[in-house]
Amino acid sequence: MIDKEIINANPRVFSPLWRRSPFSVIIPLFIFSYIIFSLNYFNFSIDDLLNGFSKMKPILLSMVTWSDFLSWNFNSIIIGILQTLSMAFLGTLAASIISIPLGLLASSQVIKMTLPRFIIRRFLDFIRGIDILIWALIFVRAFGLGPLSGVLAIFVADTGTLSKLYSEAADNSDNKQIEGLISSGAKKIPTLRFGLIPQVMPIFISQSLYFFESNSRSAVILGIVGAGGIGLQLSERMKAQYWDQAFFIILIILLMVALIDKLSRVLREKLIND
Repeated sequence: MIDKEIINANPRVFSPLWRRSPFSVIIPLFIFSYIIFSLNYFNFSIDDLLNGFSKMKPILLSMVTWSDFLSWNFNSIIIGILQTLSMAFLGTLAASIISIPLGLLASSQVIKMTLPRFIIRRFLDFIRGIDILIWALIFVRAFGLGPLSGVLAIFVADTGTLSKLYSEAADNSDNKQIEGLISSGAKKIPTLRFGLIPQVMPIFISQSLYFFESNSRSAVILGIVGAGGIGLQLSERMKAQYWDQAFFIILIILLMVALIDKLSRVLREKLIND
């Protein structure tokens, strides 16, 4: 039992839920009502769920039954993996390079005037606000099917996000080095070159490595919408119901992502520790 003195000393904590705040009751009721509405709107039922699982059973069995394994077209799978890695690498590299000047121009450490900085940041918000899949569909329509559309989609989408992250890193940099160079009579460009860039460059590289790791997964999805790579190979085999080959490709993708994740983590830790 809780002592009455503790209850009297903390009346708000031990008061009934509806007496603390009306939102304490309204918000849970709203969430519960919205869940019920969503389930009813989508015509959710246990029978549909069980029926779906029963249809998945033959698919799962086909995935683990690798018939005619040696006759599979491994060349297309290898080429797809290489295309996916190339899309992720080239898109991330191009975005990282263009994001350095854009990120610095969006930083208050470099541009003191509010209006130019505001325009650059809103432009980056516009780019970042459009999902990478939308950019992929736009570029597939403009440039046709193939890895080029995937590279451009990654490049544009990452430019908006990396530029924002770069600008925040520059804003949070230590002013002591910059102020020391200014007090010694250094001009703008040398101040940025020797006072700001050495501080933020390790952060820039670390963030770019993380984005390369993330884009290696995104490039797979881009391939499904027509941007080439291993995603396209996976999509074609799923459409043809070659579930064993599709499962093999999924395993290859998981291995590829795991290796890139490990390499990226090692490089990021080295940059941070150094």
